[in-house]
Amino acid sequence: MAPHNAPKDEGALEPPPITPGGMYTIQTVSVGCKIYIRRQGSDGESEERLAEVLSIRDKPTNPYARGTVKQEEPTRPEDRLEFFVHWDQFNKRLDEWVAGSRLVLSRDLEWPRPKAPPAPKKSAGKKTPSKGRAQSLLKKAATSNALAVAGPSKGGLGMSTPSTPSAAPSPSPAPSGSLKRKAPHDEEEEEEEEEDLDADADGEMDVDGEGEVLDLDEPDTMPPLPVSAFSKEQEIEKLRTSGSMTQSISEIARVKNLNRLQIGRHEVESWYFSPYPQEYAHLPVLYICEFCLSYFASPFMLSRHRKRCNLLHPPGNEIYRHEDISFFELDGKRQLSWCRNLSLLSKCFLDHKTLYYDVTPFLYYVMTYRDSTGCHLIGYFSKEKESADNYNVACILTLPQYQRHGYGKVLIQFSYELSKKEGKLGSPEKPLSDLGLLGYRAYWAETIIDLLMNTTDDISIDDIAQKTSITHADVMNTCTTLQLFKHYKGQHVISLPESLQERHRKTLEKRKRRIHPECLIWKPPTFTRDQLRFGW
Repeated sequence: MAPHNAPKDEGALEPPPITPGGMYTIQTVSVGCKIYIRRQGSDGESEERLAEVLSIRDKPTNPYARGTVKQEEPTRPEDRLEFFVHWDQFNKRLDEWVAGSRLVLSRDLEWPRPKAPPAPKKSAGKKTPSKGRAQSLLKKAATSNALAVAGPSKGGLGMSTPSTPSAAPSPSPAPSGSLKRKAPHDEEEEEEEEEDLDADADGEMDVDGEGEVLDLDEPDTMPPLPVSAFSKEQEIEKLRTSGSMTQSISEIARVKNLNRLQIGRHEVESWYFSPYPQEYAHLPVLYICEFCLSYFASPFMLSRHRKRCNLLHPPGNEIYRHEDISFFELDGKRQLSWCRNLSLLSKCFLDHKTLYYDVTPFLYYVMTYRDSTGCHLIGYFSKEKESADNYNVACILTLPQYQRHGYGKVLIQFSYELSKKEGKLGSPEKPLSDLGLLGYRAYWAETIIDLLMNTTDDISIDDIAQKTSITHADVMNTCTTLQLFKHYKGQHVISLPESLQERHRKTLEKRKRRIHPECLIWKPPTFTRDQLRFGW
């Protein structure tokens, strides 16, 4: 019997080729292969688990390390190569770089499944001239970007434009131009339309002059370079390790470029790709100032910065304070550098968002923990200044070192307290991450059950929404999930079982942190039409 989650056309595909153990070497392993690798299990014992190879590199050296003795370069491939792998049946945030010595060469090697022959495309008629013109310009930009990898050409042709980043890495932490805030989740639907612009996992760019690469309306004065002058692998590696995310976002973002981050007294592992500058990629530890969020390559650089950095809290207005918790409101347009650094940091732990440099349309609400040394960042959420869909949260994150302490629900509750002040119903921007979805579902259930237990009068779905600022759709989904709707005497009523009431009481006993609305001193900000014109 076929697995439940198997693709529909699984039977039509050929089985992946298998090379028996001992019949291949480590140089044989390539991107896309599945191989067994040693890792430490949950019980502390070593185990062999199947993993897919996503990238291969030479073991990097840290140029910022001080006082280290120069060692001889390893000669064995096992000591020289590193593999970025995705563990089979594990979450993507556990992807990591492993040394070549951890590969189990005595077990079978599974090669990538052969591609199915492409289905014949339906003739959709002649394209409009405007669309063909736009695609031709985009193809020309992508081609010139690829040609720049081969090296600067004569006559000043290596200059970069906002749509064609130069091949040389820029020392500036911010790449030119604004990047999109949300990852394209409908990329599969648009693949037919943009197949010539975005390369897939192992496709090839059309650079051999056979396709419509250059615009025929304009004369081409640059002599064509041979195909051997550059390769797609060099282009992808350049984009993958640098901050440029202008091509093939889904492919480049697969490989994590940071190992660990040190934020104050905490050292955490990075989960996902974040477009920090190329010179900071693949360092053993990236050191981040916990107050201004600037990033440094060595502890000496960080200590030298701390002697000059006089910031002890986020550079915004404190709008909430209760005991040791404070909230600060920041405008992305006024505090541009700080909000960009916050977005870069949050991208290390969020996979579905790509909010890096286009921060001006957002307000940031930062939760901090206060002590004698300053206000330490716990988490934050961003909010659009003008949301057409009435979203009250665009991006929300609790840093890993503060997770599982109840701070996530505090952030969610604070966002709804702001919605109550505004007199609006709010909902988080979709899609939510796996952890974010769990947090919101728990908050919605807890809030609705608490309201029903403390209400003696009849209450409707609209009453629940108005009192909690939760949208009607979220209220309906939560009540349906909790099975609160019952059919009684020809109509639907809301019934709260005794088991849910008992579970809610136990939850309230465990929860210690919550928002006190009387400590919130805040008025909804208003923006003129000129203030909402971003990028003009």
